[in-house]
Amino acid sequence: MKCMDRIDGTFISSKTVRALMFTGSIAWLGGLAAGCKSTAQAAAPPNAGNAPAQTGPRVDPKPIDPAVVAAATGGKPETTDKVIKVSFPRNDVPVTVDGWSGVPPFMGLTSWAAFTPGEKPGVEAMVMGDLVLFEDEVNPAMSAALDNGIEVTALHNHFFYDKPNVFFMHIGGEGSVDKLGKGVKATLEAVKSVRGKATQPHEGFGAPALTLPSRIDAAKLDPVFTVKGQTKDGMYKAVMGRTTTAACGCSVGKAMGVNTWAAIAGSDENAVVDGDFAVSEAELQPVLKALRNGGINIVAIHHHMTDEKPRILFLHYWGRGTAANLAKTVKQALDLTDWEGKKTGA
Repeated sequence: MKCMDRIDGTFISSKTVRALMFTGSIAWLGGLAAGCKSTAQAAAPPNAGNAPAQTGPRVDPKPIDPAVVAAATGGKPETTDKVIKVSFPRNDVPVTVDGWSGVPPFMGLTSWAAFTPGEKPGVEAMVMGDLVLFEDEVNPAMSAALDNGIEVTALHNHFFYDKPNVFFMHIGGEGSVDKLGKGVKATLEAVKSVRGKATQPHEGFGAPALTLPSRIDAAKLDPVFTVKGQTKDGMYKAVMGRTTTAACGCSVGKAMGVNTWAAIAGSDENAVVDGDFAVSEAELQPVLKALRNGGINIVAIHHHMTDEKPRILFLHYWGRGTAANLAKTVKQALDLTDWEGKKTGA
């Protein structure tokens, strides 16, 4: 079909028509008559193209007082286009990247938080930011953020061959300037607390050495996860799937890597768990809180796909403790997600 048509003021190309067919917007396409003729009654597809999603009534944004940001965060505010930003250079620990010693904060080693006026009723401001963290600071900072009304939206690296390893935790949130600012400050204070106890980053979580070779009792863990786990060389792994629709229109699930999994090694009394959670955007914060409250460390938050619906994010984790407690914490977090076991009553 070679055409460009217009429906309710929206131009639609043949490429868009094919995309809508793949994504299931058949009802909307029903408004197109043969020969790409538009109809006045055709309803616009939800969030067509790059149009922003409608999330409710809007209010006129009120400018943010830089003094309030300064008082709440303890930072020095800078104002650009109604955005108030505070920055905190990391010059307390020298960093080497690819052989360059003492990389200056200007080159990307500065934590920051920016506040913009809210546009929803009851929302004074929205905050976004990026915190520069060393490995032993990540989880204390994450817990502080989550406990103080700040969302954690990504965790990853920005460098290769950096010593010590540097991670970047992206944050967000909505609410009052004072509450958000104090949440940012509490997160930064958690970082200072870690560095106050040791000037150089630790090289491990500090747990005792694992008991090896592994001897995990799978019979005790299957009832916890409510699935039949895999075993190998005394280790145990449970894999729990879910489904989404890829950009091609294909349904992808457990076998294609859209799954949550937990692998446990060591002994029943002295174990390690590592794995991956597949979560929707709405599930991310509750799952992070559940894992952190159970003492499990988060080591990465990112995506594995693009243009899938619903959007799936992946978080990777590592924890130490008894096999039973680790499995219990992971399962509690799992049940906050729409995994396939919810549909079957597992």
